[in-house]
Amino acid sequence: MTENDRQNGAADLTRRTALSLLVSAAVLPALPAHAQTAVPAAFPQRPITLIVPFSAGGPVDVLGRLLAHEYQARSGGTVVVENKTGGAGNIGIETVRKAAPDGTTLLLIPAGNLTINPTLMANLPFDVERDFAPITMLASAPNVIVVSPKLGVTSIKELIAKAKAGRVTYGSPGVGSQLHLAMELLKEKTGVDMVHVPYRGSSQALGDLLGGHIDVLATNLPAVLPAIKANTVVPLAMTTPARSPLVPEVPTLAEAGVAGIDVTSWYGMLAPKAIPADVRDALFTVTKDVLTTPALQDKLLTQGLSVMIEPPDVFGARIKRETALWAGVIKSRNITAQ
Repeated sequence: MTENDRQNGAADLTRRTALSLLVSAAVLPALPAHAQTAVPAAFPQRPITLIVPFSAGGPVDVLGRLLAHEYQARSGGTVVVENKTGGAGNIGIETVRKAAPDGTTLLLIPAGNLTINPTLMANLPFDVERDFAPITMLASAPNVIVVSPKLGVTSIKELIAKAKAGRVTYGSPGVGSQLHLAMELLKEKTGVDMVHVPYRGSSQALGDLLGGHIDVLATNLPAVLPAIKANTVVPLAMTTPARSPLVPEVPTLAEAGVAGIDVTSWYGMLAPKAIPADVRDALFTVTKDVLTTPALQDKLLTQGLSVMIEPPDVFGARIKRETALWAGVIKSRNITAQ
C-alpha cells in the first residue's frame, strides 16, 4: 500500500533489466575486488536469509540478490533471498520480527513500510522502534513531479497558479504511498488544492497521464525517465534535496520555491531487536564493503538506485524522524487506508 509505488511502477518499466540482474547475481563470480576488508568474526556463520516483502523482479528484490551474492563471495556461507509477499509488506516484516535475533534473518524493506504503515494502518502486530534493530540504509531512488504537456505548465510556480485558478488532478501509486503524502505535503505548504487520483502502481498512473486523464504525477524517476526523454511528459521538480544526474536540468522543489520537502525513496536493512551489537556491527561492516564496490554500484544504477549508506544509529534516527513527519501529514490531511 505504501511503497508499492516503486515496486509496481518502476519494476514494470525495468523488468527485463531486473530479471537479467537476477540471473547474473546467481551465476556470475563475485564482482571485481576493491581491497575488500576481512569479514569480521561476528558475521553470522550459519545460513542467512534476506526477507524481501515483495515479489521477485522488483528493485528491492534485485538489491537483495546482489547483496546475497556478495555476502556469499566474502564469507563462503549460504545466503538466500526469500520473497514473503502480502499485507503491504507487513507479512515479511512480521516474519523477521519473530525470527531468532542472531543475524541470520534480515529484512530488506522500502521506506514507506517502516515510516508510513504504522500510522496509516491500525492494529499492526509490530512496532518498528521496539521490535527492530536498524543495520543500514542501502540505496535510494529520486522522485520527480511531472505533468502532461496538455496542462500547459513548465514550472512548479505555474502549476501552483494553475491549481489556484481551476481543477487540477494528480496521480500517485496509491493511497498512503510516500509520493501521495509528498503531494499532500506540497498542497499543504503552498495552500493549493489538487484532486488525488490513486492507482495501484506508477505504471498505471503514467498511462493515464500520457492519455490525458490526469494532469500531474508524482513518481520515482526511473519509472518516468523514458517519457521525460521522449518529451511526452514535462518534469517540474525533484522532491529530493539534490538534482539528479539523470535529469540535471530539473530543479529541486527548494530551487523551485517550495522549501521543506525532502522525499527520497530508500531501502534499508533491519534485524530483530535483540541482535547482539557485535553481530549488528559486523553486518554493517560487510554490507558497507559490498555497497562500495564500483561494479555493484553500476548494477544498481541500471535500476535507478544510488548507494546510500548510513550506520545503525543514523539510519535509526532517520526512521524515527520520517515516521513523525508522515504521521503529521496523515493526520493533518485526514488520510485513511483503503
